[in-house]
Amino acid sequence: MRTGLFACFLFALFAAQPAFAQIETLAKEAIIVDANSGAVLLDKSAGERMPTSSMSKLMTMYMVFEALKSGQLKLTDELLVSERAWKNSMDEGSRMYIQVGTKVKVEDLVRGVIVQSGNDASVALAEGVAGTEEAFVDAMNVRAKEIGLKDSHFMNATGLPDPEHYSTPRDLAILAYRIITDFPDYYPYFAEKEFTYNKIKQQNRDPLLGRVSGADGLKTGHTEVAGYGLVGSAKREGRRVIMVLNGLPSKKDREEEGIKLMEWAFRNFEARKIVSKGERIDDAPVWLGQERTVPLIAAEDVNVVMPRAKRAELKLSIKFKQPLMAPVKAGEEAGTLHIEVPEQKPVSIKLLAGADSPRKGVFGRVKDRLHYLLTGSF
Repeated sequence: MRTGLFACFLFALFAAQPAFAQIETLAKEAIIVDANSGAVLLDKSAGERMPTSSMSKLMTMYMVFEALKSGQLKLTDELLVSERAWKNSMDEGSRMYIQVGTKVKVEDLVRGVIVQSGNDASVALAEGVAGTEEAFVDAMNVRAKEIGLKDSHFMNATGLPDPEHYSTPRDLAILAYRIITDFPDYYPYFAEKEFTYNKIKQQNRDPLLGRVSGADGLKTGHTEVAGYGLVGSAKREGRRVIMVLNGLPSKKDREEEGIKLMEWAFRNFEARKIVSKGERIDDAPVWLGQERTVPLIAAEDVNVVMPRAKRAELKLSIKFKQPLMAPVKAGEEAGTLHIEVPEQKPVSIKLLAGADSPRKGVFGRVKDRLHYLLTGSF
């Protein structure tokens, strides 16, 4: 896992001011995030707890993918279907139609959860990883906190209703990001449009697949108490957008809102690289230095996402002590670049000295001081 990248995303997602652009949604809760920068493009009660229905199966799959990555499980392993796993799907919700007492390949169960949203497959995998669903859920809650889900709690592996089973749009966006970046080998399962098991073909319920350019996951959900929900993602020209919607009145509304909002995010916002790491931003005078000026260079890349219509409102300003006092060493902090991004939280980065400027000898320092006394300039 690219820890630095995730830390930047997590910080931006929690700290960024949402871009309150003019668009409405029927969703009760929603968030849209630019995954490259963490910029929040739309926030509607994104920090509110909500029932997550089958969208919480993303946490189930996170745990399964970790078990696969560590070698605890293999895709070719076969798991015995318990009566509990089989009965779980018979009571309510979606199912893969696995049969009690049979053995099913892990890869089939993975597809059964992701494509078919099978509650039976979810429980079978939970038991395969931890022995019991209860032990699996305990591990889920611990791991959820560790990966940044600050306001989520799980009571089962399926997302079936429980007052203590909840998450937030913000947490689900973080979870989606973690799945995409932590498990690139397994993420393509989310883009599969259909899966057939036991001669029963089921379609992926994700309304973005095949309808939105670049859409490649993640998960839908629905219960009476939660309404219709969607965690969706799409990638175009290197830019990824993650969207979480919940509380929609109908399947049709989920489809229409999902497509509308994802297209809006790509159409109305653009990713811009403001500066590159090592780029020369300005020159700073050096007092009593052998070099009269040193370049100020950016300490890091700065990428922002902003409304296309507000490009002209981007503002940059530089702050540094004038002049710098010799000796100056290349790489030392010398100032700050402040960037005001329309409808987002301002960004500030360090400016570093791009070259050395050793302190002058006694004669040179005396000459410079005399020059300053006579002219008032450095």
